Amino acid sequence: MDSKPISLLDEAKLQAAVIVPILRALREQVGKEKADRIVGDSLRTWARDLYHRIGEAKPGTPRQKWDAVWAEDMRPRIGEAVDREMLKDDGTVREYNVTRCQYAEFFRALGEPELGTILLCDSDFHIADVAGDSLEFRRTQTIMKGAPYCDFRYRFR
Repeated sequence: MDSKPISLLDEAKLQAAVIVPILRALREQVGKEKADRIVGDSLRTWARDLYHRIGEAKPGTPRQKWDAVWAEDMRPRIGEAVDREMLKDDGTVREYNVTRCQYAEFFRALGEPELGTILLCDSDFHIADVAGDSLEFRRTQTIMKGAPYCDFRYRFR
């Protein structure tokens, strides 16, 4: 049996196949604003708790836990779904821009970029939280929300 984990893009497509029909039906019943708030709040809580549990299971310091989540769990599953332009990576600062994002392309084609933001883009902050005070993460724009690139800025303490 193949133990290779499912790609993050394939996982997002499976999640969307389940969530989008529910979200759209809920919008018909209670209105778009309320449905988006209910589903969004639930998914944000789920994602935050998921990445915190993953981080807690990793050994080491908060920085080592973050490194493990990023290098072992996320980066391999992201694969070629994004193109990155590395600006700086010196052990204290890691800065790069994502210049192409298949996640954004997928969710925008569905007409659900906000769902993509909740399931994927917001998770970058949850993953950064795994490092606690040893990491400062800043991102001011995303392709998912219409920007030409996503700006990832990490500062390690």
